[in-house]
Amino acid sequence: MDGQSSLGAFLQARRSRLRPEDIGLDTYGERRRVQGLRREELALLAGVSASYYARLEQGHAHHASPEVLDAIAHALTLDEVERRHLHDLAGAAVRRRPARRPPPERVDPATRTLLDSMPDVPAVVGGRRTDILAWNPLGHALFAGHLDPLAPDRPADRPNMASLIFLDAHTRDLYVSWEDKARAVVGSLRHAAGRHPGDALLAALIGELSMRSAEFATMWADHRVRQCTVAEHRMRHPLVGALTVSQQALRITDDQTLLVATAPADSEARTALRLLAQATATATATVTATATHEAVGAGGVPRP
Repeated sequence: MDGQSSLGAFLQARRSRLRPEDIGLDTYGERRRVQGLRREELALLAGVSASYYARLEQGHAHHASPEVLDAIAHALTLDEVERRHLHDLAGAAVRRRPARRPPPERVDPATRTLLDSMPDVPAVVGGRRTDILAWNPLGHALFAGHLDPLAPDRPADRPNMASLIFLDAHTRDLYVSWEDKARAVVGSLRHAAGRHPGDALLAALIGELSMRSAEFATMWADHRVRQCTVAEHRMRHPLVGALTVSQQALRITDDQTLLVATAPADSEARTALRLLAQATATATATVTATATHEAVGAGGVPRP
């Protein structure tokens, strides 16, 4: 979907969810044939002509001023994240840059040091397309213990959080309220798509998920935009059972976030995380000892 089509689809979706009573518009009991506000009503609220607003939704209007976009955002009762998304879509409609394949994302040494410095907190570094770029052992154990712990180090094999949420049975079962987590992931992808309309890999991911998951396709068509910061999630982990954690996304760069999972001190969830950390440390020590024994037995020299 190009910039103009994305802009029009977003405007139509948001207008259809805004009811006349939400803005104090008296319909005098008339039967309405459209869901939400009419174009003319939204244009009146925004202070623009009905014909100009119609051209915006139809993808025929270019170079909308920031002031007009802000007026439309106010009329649609958009929040700040949604308002910025509207500006991103309008900018993409003007630029119309061809899609390109971006280089692999990388995690800088300082971020890896940060991960290593917090062994008792599950932590994952996510990229612009929700690719998992790095994790610490506890982050791997909590969110994707069934996957290869070294997968994020290989760009071609990196797990993708959106794909895991919608297509991986293990990850789906982790969340008691799976739909809440799924909608948050879709909203985050919408935000990324507005900021990076020319990202061919992002477009391919969205296309694949739309083809393989009817639930994703339905949520994507809703055009909700979210930039998740903090959310509480109830999880059911196969090793430590039920726990409720606060998942907080901390922005590292414009395109990378550090997702951490925390629980209050002396809570059952904190105890569960400690048990998971102990199990992770034991498993790591066992694997290391086995590898060392095999190397020595084969006449090898163990690494320092």
